[in-house]
Amino acid sequence: MEIIETGLPGVLRLRPKLFGDARGFFLESWNARTMADAGLDIAFVQDNHSRSARGVLRGLHYQLADPQGKLVRVARGAVFDVAVDLRRGSPHFGRWWGTTLSEETMEMLWIPPGFGHGFLTLSETADFQYKCTSHYDPASDRSLAWNDPVIGIDWPDAGVPLQLSAKDQAAPALADAEVFA
Repeated sequence: MEIIETGLPGVLRLRPKLFGDARGFFLESWNARTMADAGLDIAFVQDNHSRSARGVLRGLHYQLADPQGKLVRVARGAVFDVAVDLRRGSPHFGRWWGTTLSEETMEMLWIPPGFGHGFLTLSETADFQYKCTSHYDPASDRSLAWNDPVIGIDWPDAGVPLQLSAKDQAAPALADAEVFA
């Protein structure tokens, strides 16, 4: 597993070794020993899988009381994946970093607690899988406006109109959001 720093400290790209031939492929998507040896001693408590159609934008989501760290990957299709630093005391507060995750590259993204997360589906459908470091808590669930001009995320064109949940459409801007101390 190759671990690559990103433009946002703490957010990491993980590139697994892919073994493939005419029959298909194999990759190890998670190994606690390998990650601990690389300095990522992470315990996961929940795995999630979502499927989204082209143009679906999910996010930007985070949990305030018991923040989740997330290891995300795309099993089928492609998404533009984004992390936003929401730790008010961080020198990178309000900064974002994004990348395309796809079934072709099999790359993963580690998004530590204290960051908002979202993605835009670029393929006809995308199966998105993520491991979380804490359980989902609806009372702690928060959303941040995906199009806040202060953050300025440069979302790619999905080729179709965006589809957002009612929660994500009503999400507050960074200036009005509850964030981490």
